[in-house]
Amino acid sequence: MSNNFTGKQADVVVLGAGIVGVSAAYTARQRGLSVILVDRREPGSETSYGNAGILSSGSISPLNNPSLWSALPKYLTNRHAALRWNPGWSIRNADWVIRFLANATASRLRPRATALHGLIGASLKLHREWIVKAEAAQRIRETGWLKAWRSDAVGAAKQEQALLTEYGIESRLLDRQAISALEPSILPVYKVGLLHTQTASVDSPGAVVKAYARMFTGSGGEIRQSEIKAIVPDGEGWRVVLGDGEIRARDVVVALGPWSADLLRPLGYRVPLAYERGYHREFKPNPARSLQRPIHDAEGSFLMSPMENGIRVTSGVELTDRDAPSSFAQLDQVVPLARGVVEFGEAVGDPWRGARPTLPDSLPMIGPAPRHAGLWLAFGNQHIGFTTGPATGTAIAAMIGGTAPPFDATPFAPSRYL
Repeated sequence: MSNNFTGKQADVVVLGAGIVGVSAAYTARQRGLSVILVDRREPGSETSYGNAGILSSGSISPLNNPSLWSALPKYLTNRHAALRWNPGWSIRNADWVIRFLANATASRLRPRATALHGLIGASLKLHREWIVKAEAAQRIRETGWLKAWRSDAVGAAKQEQALLTEYGIESRLLDRQAISALEPSILPVYKVGLLHTQTASVDSPGAVVKAYARMFTGSGGEIRQSEIKAIVPDGEGWRVVLGDGEIRARDVVVALGPWSADLLRPLGYRVPLAYERGYHREFKPNPARSLQRPIHDAEGSFLMSPMENGIRVTSGVELTDRDAPSSFAQLDQVVPLARGVVEFGEAVGDPWRGARPTLPDSLPMIGPAPRHAGLWLAFGNQHIGFTTGPATGTAIAAMIGGTAPPFDATPFAPSRYL
């Protein structure tokens, strides 16, 4: 896959083979366009691999919502499992931090929740269609996902449920006995639970992305594995400079997640992108004590999910430079808590680290670059990239084809920051 292909041409080149890029490439190909998908690694090998595998109907409230203010004092200690932050990074990126916090108000929550609801709804419909078409339906579980509290947090659970109900999203409030009936293999550590009944999950998000990529190549698309060096305006189109050649295209889609800002900087775009790094590790499950669905421990600040290779435990947010050395402090902090919920054995493989690209309003960029024709931006999907990838990519393909996306993409316009 690394042969020199200088002189290659296509209607569309999609840069980034995560869930967003694969989705954009596939739907552009469905429109009859010639499409080349480029990444330095195989599809689904970066951020799209390391998540909890949740196709979440209810992730309409961004992290920077009004409840963030009451949590800030404990986060400022820099010892909490939910958030660790690098002081040097925070000083260098004070503008991003201020803008992120400025969005954590009631007046700014509803418009963003409405926007995310439209994006998520369109995306879940596509996921459920594509996973069957890609012959990966055995990977999806329609068992919902559970957010659980160890304390008597009925008020917090009801408040979340009220927001979901406002948008027509179904959920069930559970007490300790109902949680035990739902998940009989876990210890009875939770007093309150909120089951998102319209949410699904998969047993390997990376494998699902790879299945979608095979669907793309099966439709006549082409995948190239190469380092992406630059994108350069070239007449009425673009020249994509790779480590082993060049490709010319009329349209270029930048879907490189946390690496997107670097590629756009030489074109004069200063993208206010931060990197909410996260970690996971998988553990050998006890087949007699299996989880039926992902569980988010609200107060323990971790999520555990049954995966193909074992129980995946994911950590909270680490705010630091994208490529800073790994710190497993949060993961080390939560794994013992997870062991106190469900029985699992030794680790399977090494810990994983990824960087979730996040803009100050926690909404992705989906649409045309404001000063360059034929340049399309699709990144910044923060914690819900796996959920929202299909509709993000489909919206870009629709815009390239001159038609309307399947949801209102106006709130995601790149021009709001660029």
